[in-house]
Amino acid sequence: MSARRRLAALAASIAFASGAQAQAPAPAPAREIKVLVISMFEPEATPWIEPFGLTERVAVPGLLLEHPALRCNADGVCLVVVGMGHANAAASTLAVALDPKLDLRRTWFLVAGIAGIDPAQGTTGSAAWARWLIDFGIAHEIDAREMPGHWPTGYLGVMTRRPGEKPKFDYQTEAFRLDEALLQAALRLTRDVPLADTPEARAYRARYRKAPANRPPQVIQCDTLAGDTWWHGHRLGTHARAWTKLLSDGEATYCTTQQEDNATANALARAAAAGRVDLKRLAVLRTASNFDRPHPGQSAQASLLASTNGGSGGFAPATENLARVGGALVRDIVARWPLWREGVPPP
Repeated sequence: MSARRRLAALAASIAFASGAQAQAPAPAPAREIKVLVISMFEPEATPWIEPFGLTERVAVPGLLLEHPALRCNADGVCLVVVGMGHANAAASTLAVALDPKLDLRRTWFLVAGIAGIDPAQGTTGSAAWARWLIDFGIAHEIDAREMPGHWPTGYLGVMTRRPGEKPKFDYQTEAFRLDEALLQAALRLTRDVPLADTPEARAYRARYRKAPANRPPQVIQCDTLAGDTWWHGHRLGTHARAWTKLLSDGEATYCTTQQEDNATANALARAAAAGRVDLKRLAVLRTASNFDRPHPGQSAQASLLASTNGGSGGFAPATENLARVGGALVRDIVARWPLWREGVPPP
């Protein structure tokens, strides 16, 4: 083939390739999500599905094998089941936050999960909005049978010498303070939401002698403590109160105990650093499925068993109240999206 013919053939090939490229469909724009509800396991997710029409599946690589997709509706509301515990929550949340087919830059994130509750702060079925997220698991521990006799507990901050010394936040996940404007909006919108309750929960909470433990559930504001160990009892509860105060410089009030929230916040903080999300758009709602310590005359072991086998009667109203209370915030965001898209609307 002559040089002229080779050049002509090459030109034709380039022209064909350019034409084929021009005819290729443009990639779909990233899907804008208005609200992402973050559940930890299926019973927390179920109360949202039917009321919000979350029937569309949006697959996201990196989610749990048994929950590989977001559940979404046409209003821009989606729900993800991230799994229980620090590791699952962090991995799943980051997988969603970094998925390029999702536009989460103006998304509001709502963690909605059940928890144990301090009877000095609330009762089963109560819905607690958090200002502070405190990690309970980053610590030194000496078995109580071997700790110095004058210590109140065998737990102390990493690289500290004794209980009561505030540790340096070397992990950078020890404490998160959530956006105050969002917290106040959530409280304002949900304060009067009617809460589910059951005869079983009422009967069990009547065994506690003092309010608010023996009163009906309410929407409240108090703070949440995350740790993968399901602790229980008066002495660990006393430590939880003190630890929460210590890490927040006295600002936070321990209220609910759960596993995931600091891990979820950290995953979103990583995504925020990458320009994918706005961390100020995170709200955390925990509803009380059980008490974190026994009622008078009950052992810590019996109380723990009641909290894990449904004996406290709080599981059903707690899961239902996630969607009742959190749903009021979600509906307002959708209904007034032009305002919420830009930030928390004024009262």
